[in-house]
Amino acid sequence: MSVLCASGAFAQDAPSSDTKDTSEPPPTIEVENVVEDSAIASRLSRIFESSGWYRDLDIQSDNGIVTIAGVADTEEHREWAGSTARRTQDVIAVINKMEVDSAVEFTSSKQVITESLNELWRDLLVRSPLLIAAAIVLVATSLLAKFVGWSIVRILDNRKLRTSLKDLVYQLVSIAVWIVGILTATVVAFPGMTPSKALTVLGLGSVAVGFAFKDIFENFFAGILILWRYPFDRGDFITCEDVTGRVEKITIRNTLIRRLDGELAVVPNANLFKSTVDVLTNQPQRRVRIICGVAYDENVDQSREVIRKAVQGCESVQGVRTVEIFAQEFASSSVNFEVAWWTGSKPLEIRRSRDEVIAAIKRELDDAKIEIPFPYRTLVFKDAEDRNGLVDRRSVESASDQPQQEQF
Repeated sequence: MSVLCASGAFAQDAPSSDTKDTSEPPPTIEVENVVEDSAIASRLSRIFESSGWYRDLDIQSDNGIVTIAGVADTEEHREWAGSTARRTQDVIAVINKMEVDSAVEFTSSKQVITESLNELWRDLLVRSPLLIAAAIVLVATSLLAKFVGWSIVRILDNRKLRTSLKDLVYQLVSIAVWIVGILTATVVAFPGMTPSKALTVLGLGSVAVGFAFKDIFENFFAGILILWRYPFDRGDFITCEDVTGRVEKITIRNTLIRRLDGELAVVPNANLFKSTVDVLTNQPQRRVRIICGVAYDENVDQSREVIRKAVQGCESVQGVRTVEIFAQEFASSSVNFEVAWWTGSKPLEIRRSRDEVIAAIKRELDDAKIEIPFPYRTLVFKDAEDRNGLVDRRSVESASDQPQQEQF
């Protein structure tokens, strides 16, 4: 076997850039008692063939530089061949030209999957006591959140605070308890994990998470402001855009509104905070208006007093002095009165009161023989015998389905 003289000779003999894996030469190169190249190649060939992982092997050794060629079944076994060759006695460098078999082998894939599942199962069994302890922590957190929330509500009930403000304190305290409980369960399930690391993993302080959950955070802060100092509370009737109903529940995320027809509307808090909201029950009473017309032949003052008496006699009208009746306009066939009174602020109370008042006005006007006229239309026709229009014929007919009447 020829003797290597210097590291410069190695640099000249080493393969160029087409090699895939070249190890660095050792700091010193032996010049005596060097193993024959044929022995190195023979030894590596026997080792690789005995493994059964390779085919078409071609191993050559020249002055301690080993070149490996062939086909390996996996990338891991390819790297193992190079590592084994580098650890062989008197091997200076390794050129790994071995390729990985691109054919899909279901047997090896099945083996890899089986090993992965077994490893996962073993890891689960090892960590099962920690996972059970974390689950117990979460259950204790749930019970603690309910107990603390119940205690907060009992304490705040004695202070006569608004219901929405109580709900805000209750929800914030519950969220705080849950955050502490989840962090504790994470630390228990994964030893070595600290709360700061857990927060980093969860990405609570990440700007990307802030952008991703922009709408959630917007509704969250809007919910806090609504619960804190907003003019409606649970049980109030409100109107927001096309939603009218009773507020059933206000949460940090959204508000539940029961529509007048029984449907439940879930409205994001940001919509309520940024839109115009009409609070229908902000005051215990609301004023209701209707229009009532009497015929032109009737006495206006008498008609006004009859209508006032009818409205004041209704049980749903709250306060006798609040009844207001004004002659509003000369309509096409009647003198119209604007009738206004105060009643309960809930939609059902308003509908019931309007029904009672209209029925009472109709009854009183009928008893007083005051006419509520149909709309009349007057048509004028010229006499065919009088071209100058000195004589005309007037025909008055009802605009409704009543029989036609003619007057001359």
